[in-house]
Amino acid sequence: MSICSMALTKPPPPRPRSTTSYAILGLLSVRSWTTYELAKQVRRSLNWFWPRAERKLYDEPKALVSDGLATARREYTGQRPRTVYDITAAGRDALRRWLDEPSAPRTGDFEAMLKVFFADAGSLAQLAATLDEIEAGAAERLGELVTMTEQGLAGTTDFPERLHISALTLRMQYEQEQAVLTWARWARKQLADWRATDDPGPWDHEGVRADLVAGTRELLATQSPAPSR
Repeated sequence: MSICSMALTKPPPPRPRSTTSYAILGLLSVRSWTTYELAKQVRRSLNWFWPRAERKLYDEPKALVSDGLATARREYTGQRPRTVYDITAAGRDALRRWLDEPSAPRTGDFEAMLKVFFADAGSLAQLAATLDEIEAGAAERLGELVTMTEQGLAGTTDFPERLHISALTLRMQYEQEQAVLTWARWARKQLADWRATDDPGPWDHEGVRADLVAGTRELLATQSPAPSR
């Protein structure tokens, strides 16, 4: 075989994998899933901090199979076929290597906050309605988190062996939603002094900003305790 023909038959380089690929691999590392079950689990867990996984649910498992990181097998429930995905040894290795890679900077889409940021183009009533919407949304999400947590405490969770990981991630989600809820209620009260969205009247916005700087400097100056072994 010539050098030229060897070059032509060289396999293509591995496809770059997205974070969503690893998110699906992570779920497959827990157990086998059908696409329907994956979608259900993504809505229950990953959507809290990686909502874009749901948009790729019907493409990523097939791509993982193509890359040799997962397998697909056909099963039947009665006469109804379904495809079940499993992780491979190569998939577990790829997932383990990804855990070592630096993470991308944290991002988050929050349309209602975009409306608050440009509220001076509208009315106080519009701003108040947006803040009410933010408060209601945070309260609803906290209610969902409470329900999920109570199920775990009652022993009705599907993965009791992962409850310690769940508790670790739940703490962040609880505090984030609580912060949004507390902020929305605080912001709504501040509007009492405003004359219009472009005229805050006697409201002490400089004092608010100064308090934020002072509090943040104090927090940053506090070092985390070293973990005990």
